[in-house]
Amino acid sequence: MNELLRARKRVVITGLGAVTPAGLDVDSFWESLITGKSGIKNITNFDTTDYPCKFAGEIQDFDPNDIIGRKQARRMARFSQLLVVAANEALVDSGIDLDAADRDRIGIVTGCGGGGFPGIEEACETLFERGGMRIDPFFFSKHLGNMAGAQVAMQYGLRGYNGTFSTACAAGTQAIGEAALQIRMGRADVMLGGGSEAGISALGLAGFCTMKALTSSTGEPSAASRPFDANRDGFVPCEGAGLLVLESEEYAHARGARIYAELAGFGCTSDAFHVVAPPEDGNGASRAINQALADSGIAPGDVDYVNAHATSTQVGDSAETNALKDVFGQDAYKLAISATKSLIGHGLGASGGMETVATVKTIVEGLIHPTINLENPDPACDLDYVPEGVRKKDVRVALKNSFGFGGQNSCLILARYEP
Repeated sequence: MNELLRARKRVVITGLGAVTPAGLDVDSFWESLITGKSGIKNITNFDTTDYPCKFAGEIQDFDPNDIIGRKQARRMARFSQLLVVAANEALVDSGIDLDAADRDRIGIVTGCGGGGFPGIEEACETLFERGGMRIDPFFFSKHLGNMAGAQVAMQYGLRGYNGTFSTACAAGTQAIGEAALQIRMGRADVMLGGGSEAGISALGLAGFCTMKALTSSTGEPSAASRPFDANRDGFVPCEGAGLLVLESEEYAHARGARIYAELAGFGCTSDAFHVVAPPEDGNGASRAINQALADSGIAPGDVDYVNAHATSTQVGDSAETNALKDVFGQDAYKLAISATKSLIGHGLGASGGMETVATVKTIVEGLIHPTINLENPDPACDLDYVPEGVRKKDVRVALKNSFGFGGQNSCLILARYEP
């Protein structure tokens, strides 16, 4: 990094939290990733007879009551419950003493694509079958997209900057980058950043099935999400939450915090091209990657690992591959790349949060989780996607990609922390 970049406030990561289909906390999530254990199963929340997609990354055995309390949990939508529980893990993991901190300088930025789809579906059924006055009086306070971040702030008394991004599949990653900007600008000492989503419902499934975005695989559920494979046929939906505690370097040092990694760079662009499809050359994605690299002061050749967006759609995976080739040139073939979605599915606004947690663990542990189900490589996707199983590798710098409907592109550069 050059001296100009060194002079600004550096942002470090001190806490991790996750609730995922492959594990209800960070440790179990990571264990599933490195052992290649899929969290994708048959959908159990509702009857899928009329839908071509039968699979999802549902979170099973999730009980928020111990963390939130039964009464308060009933007044939250599931996507909020997931984020509050992930926030609790991240804050405990960080070791921060909130009672001793200035909570006016602690905030949260979160991402969410659809909010409370199951609750919206339920309210519509009530409206048309029983009348509008029978709708849950907490309907709006449960299901507005900003309520997950609001609930975290209320649960933990975080009175600083609070924002919600609804940039579809890029939302969680953009939220982390925007949270870091608050610290860089000196407006916060500590920020939580990440995303949550709980859209596994008939409404959510129907919407994506009719636009032909989801897999119609009828084989083993765990084999349905196949990023970069020639036989990929759409994404598998999932629910979940992932959250990071970010701090300024000086604040973390002052309280003696353990530092996992540095959030070194952030890039965000728009394709301005199509509502759901990226340009084939991945131009918008490559510009976001270049922005993140320039923001970090790290050269492309110093990147060791990419946690790919990799939704398992035909055009999306090939466009991301083209973007990496455009940015890294021949060095793209030296990158180790893996797709967390192959193991948990696509969490929409939550994906960036969960996948950034996985990326930080990759740097800390020196292990790259595999891209499972890559059995018949697509000639158009000819990079190193780590299909063989977990790989040991010294990862000093990692790139995290997230690209959303509407042409939203958000990328992060994460690096091993070096004082």
